[in-house]
Amino acid sequence: MHMHSAMKTGMRVCGEQALSRCHIHRTYISSRYGRANGQRVQSQREEVLLPTMPVRNKDVTDGAWDDADRHAVDEALKDAEKIARLGIKTGVDHTQVLLGQRIEDLEKLCTLTGQPTYRAKQMCDAVYRKGVKRIQDISNIPKAWKESLVEEHGVSVGRSTIHHRVVAADGTQKFLLRLHDGLVVETVGIPADGSHRLTVCVSSQIGCPMRCTFCATGKGGFARNLMPHEIVDQVLTVQEEFGQRVSNVVFMGMGEPLLNIPSVMRAHEIINKELNIGARHVTISTVGVPNAILKLARYATQSTLAISIHAPNQQIRETIVPSAKAYPLQALMKDCSEYFRVTGRRVTFEYTLLAGVNDDVQQAKDLAALLKEHGNMKSHVNVIPWNPVDESEFKRPSRKNVTTFVRVLEQAGIKTSIRVTRGLEAAAACGQLRNKHQTTPVHMDG
Repeated sequence: MHMHSAMKTGMRVCGEQALSRCHIHRTYISSRYGRANGQRVQSQREEVLLPTMPVRNKDVTDGAWDDADRHAVDEALKDAEKIARLGIKTGVDHTQVLLGQRIEDLEKLCTLTGQPTYRAKQMCDAVYRKGVKRIQDISNIPKAWKESLVEEHGVSVGRSTIHHRVVAADGTQKFLLRLHDGLVVETVGIPADGSHRLTVCVSSQIGCPMRCTFCATGKGGFARNLMPHEIVDQVLTVQEEFGQRVSNVVFMGMGEPLLNIPSVMRAHEIINKELNIGARHVTISTVGVPNAILKLARYATQSTLAISIHAPNQQIRETIVPSAKAYPLQALMKDCSEYFRVTGRRVTFEYTLLAGVNDDVQQAKDLAALLKEHGNMKSHVNVIPWNPVDESEFKRPSRKNVTTFVRVLEQAGIKTSIRVTRGLEAAAACGQLRNKHQTTPVHMDG
């Protein structure tokens, strides 16, 4: 169920609609937040419509991985480098949001705006623990300072709005969240039966350039990377809508997290330190990006790394995960072994079962042999029966094939579990809800 998607301070959109969409976005922002000679001007708010689905660049096509795909990935990585250069910056400018900032960052903001640094804790408490969505609603900071932050410096909290939601019979809820630029992103809240556990499946990008063939997100285009606050916002939204503390976070939503490491790891830090979700309760999933796994290892996080492997050999994997052509399976496995050596943390392997493609007994034996070939990584395999996706040629495997596949792995000494499919009727596979609503424009009515 893992699917992966990227940008930042502008509204860079792939495909032929890029220029017109950017123009619409600027028209809306200027009509609402226009300035003249540094002064705020009021003007009539306009309603504009923005598409919810980024389209593919015209050069990106189905089939083998090629130069257009490599270019899309390079754009995502450059976008992430821009975030890193900005330092997810703190300061007083029009991009400033409180959400996603550490207390030391907010202390700098206080100093720059002439306030005592203890105000930073007040803002953290308001944003992360009280769920305040507007600076004007932070009750324990001076009114004049609130007005200055909003009117003079363009500072906001940085929360999204709920554009759409679907609720499944098992309690799973999937949300489409509308961001500041009118684009939408998915997040899923997954409650556990008979316990207080609540897992959030968060997205890291809008769209995805990795183009996995079974993935709903991969069938669309790639727009931009999410900023740290847009990731943290997903956790807060689920927590608020369920009225329950989030216990686990999995980066398994839209997008490839390791194409957006700066935002993902800043969000990870905030989730851990400000939302008090233990690092061992956070999972970062990847289909594999060259050099990225060892870069992640340098963060020395206690979180779980999950590899979306989906095949026991290179030939099958390239048909399911086209990017495997640029990052061969043996190279991926070597990096996983090194990750385990450096961090001491076990590596989990996600294996989506596709009927007649990768679900037979021999393929289970081959997967077990592959994992053993690369030494003891304390590997655990999550077997995931495929969630049907619109316009896909794949089929869900039979229950017999699923249980047989798991039994073969277990007999080979590989720890294995079956991930229970949640919210199937709620289009719970990543990207499916947004794809379902891609023809429904987002109303930007101020």
